[in-house]
Amino acid sequence: MRKSTATSADLSTTEASGWQTMRRMAPYLWPEGQAWAKRRVVIALLFLLVAKVVSVSTPWFYKIAVDHLTGPHPDVGTALTFGAVGMTLAYGLARFGAVAFGELRDAVFTRVGQRALRRLALETFTHIHRLSLRYHITRKTGGLSRIIERGVKGVDFLLRFMLFSIGPLILELSMVSAIFAWVFGWQYAVVVILTIAIYVTYTFKVTEWRVKLRREMNDQDTDANQKAIDSLLNFETVKYFNAEGWEAARYDRAMARYEVAAVKTGQSLAMLNAGQSLLITAGLVIVMMMAARGVQAGTLTVGDFVMVNAYMIQITMPLNFLGTVYREIRQALVDMGQMFGLLAQPAEVTDAPGAPALKVTGGQIEFDDVRFAYDADRQILKGVSFTVQPGQTLALVGHSGSGKSTIARLLFRFYDVTGGAIRIDGQDIRQVSQSSLHAQIGVVPQDTVLFNDTVYYNIAYGRPDASREEVEAAARAAKIHDFIAALPDGYDTTVGERGLKLSGGEKQRVGIARTLLKNPPILILDEATSALDTQTERSIQSSLAEMGQGRSVITIAHRLSTIADADQILVMEQGEVIERGTHADLLALDGTYAAMWARQSADESDEDESEPTGLSGTFVAETVSTDLPLDRNYRYTPKS
Repeated sequence: MRKSTATSADLSTTEASGWQTMRRMAPYLWPEGQAWAKRRVVIALLFLLVAKVVSVSTPWFYKIAVDHLTGPHPDVGTALTFGAVGMTLAYGLARFGAVAFGELRDAVFTRVGQRALRRLALETFTHIHRLSLRYHITRKTGGLSRIIERGVKGVDFLLRFMLFSIGPLILELSMVSAIFAWVFGWQYAVVVILTIAIYVTYTFKVTEWRVKLRREMNDQDTDANQKAIDSLLNFETVKYFNAEGWEAARYDRAMARYEVAAVKTGQSLAMLNAGQSLLITAGLVIVMMMAARGVQAGTLTVGDFVMVNAYMIQITMPLNFLGTVYREIRQALVDMGQMFGLLAQPAEVTDAPGAPALKVTGGQIEFDDVRFAYDADRQILKGVSFTVQPGQTLALVGHSGSGKSTIARLLFRFYDVTGGAIRIDGQDIRQVSQSSLHAQIGVVPQDTVLFNDTVYYNIAYGRPDASREEVEAAARAAKIHDFIAALPDGYDTTVGERGLKLSGGEKQRVGIARTLLKNPPILILDEATSALDTQTERSIQSSLAEMGQGRSVITIAHRLSTIADADQILVMEQGEVIERGTHADLLALDGTYAAMWARQSADESDEDESEPTGLSGTFVAETVSTDLPLDRNYRYTPKS
């Protein structure tokens, strides 16, 4: 049973309950097929048991040493003096032994814990990549990263403290209570047990209240972090609109809400600590008073009094720690519950059982009465049908919202169609593995996003096992090799986050080179040049034309002049194909396409007339890129 939780991250996830989270943790603590891990867990538990036995025996050596020193003749005879010294030495060795066995326990278990964290982190990372495009469009990166970060830390905490703190604490308290009942009488045991019971009840009740405050604090922390990351990712937009003050005020409002929640959390901690101290001190004083009366009555020795005090102090420390541990465990369960809730998010697009790999023999693409809706009440595609023969180019044109980009996303299977079918060489793409489908399709998007790494890494991303010669050949084909070679660090130049150190045209050419290196039989050009200026677009268009040779191409066009040579052009309107044919056919039809062509031709003619005339020469298109030590500007170079 899972309960929905509304977090500031708006991730639309579910939060696993505490018991579900504990059950999810078990396989990481006792992994199947990993005998070495199980052996380490068992050995760690044995070291833990020995550490607790030694720890509980320590006050006995202290008692015997005190009794030797406070006996009727403590200063006569070598035996008594040697006995006190020997017991003191044994006491010291026992204290060290308890610590040493505890450290051995940690040393043995560390590898198990770290391997569990690695497995869980990899599982989470892989699962997030399996989630649908719909999920990633709606997620907030800052909130998501916080949930993962806190979840993994929670696992680390729970692995250590649930196994090596709560269990051992219960064992130690049970042993101390048994010793009190056996050595001093049941009254002592009753006081100890009642003190522990009241202490634990108080701790749990107050901590449950604090967990709610802590959850609110976490939500506000997530919200503030998300706003900070969102603002930094949009650094240029903030500058464009002179909005630094607005962003700072927005972030401060989020931090103010976090401050209020954090203050409540801190104050509640003070209340918890004060109450715990009062309860444990009361139990200690009562037991010590009982022991003092026993010494006065002659039924107990001074050593017994000291031993009672030592045992009470010994259980006080872990009990004080219990409040912190329980609070952290509850918080870890909350954090892990959010992360496991994220892992429980189903992947919207999954492979069919036993799905074979896609086999591309020619690259024929067929859309057969394809229907699709992002939401049930908003139909995007309404029965779209077309066929792209092997080696042909199909162009999609139409106004924004007509469904052009949706066709590209459906072919790549970011979503599954809600009606009809998409086939490649007669194979329904829903019946083949996604990995093999993605391997056969190359995409050059409207806005190429690069990794914050080197130019070489970004091009080689198309095929990581490619040789350097192949990477450079792809760069040459994309007409960017000379530019890269002119950089101070060449192919080892870092492009910055999202490629911001490069101009739009340079990023686009890197994206083209990356896709060329992948060498797919099917190519999608999703308005690959619409964000560029006319000069750069014309320059890149030749690279795209060469790139499409011998491939089946679907190109989504903004400027009609770039797709005039397409084998087939589809005009989209509100999710339907309203016109289709070659450029000449559509102009002869004198319909929507012809009107669009006439309008764009007039606009381009106006642009041409606005440029300087009567000059002969060539324009050298160069741009200034931040942090790249190149002096490059758009400038006119006259012919000699």
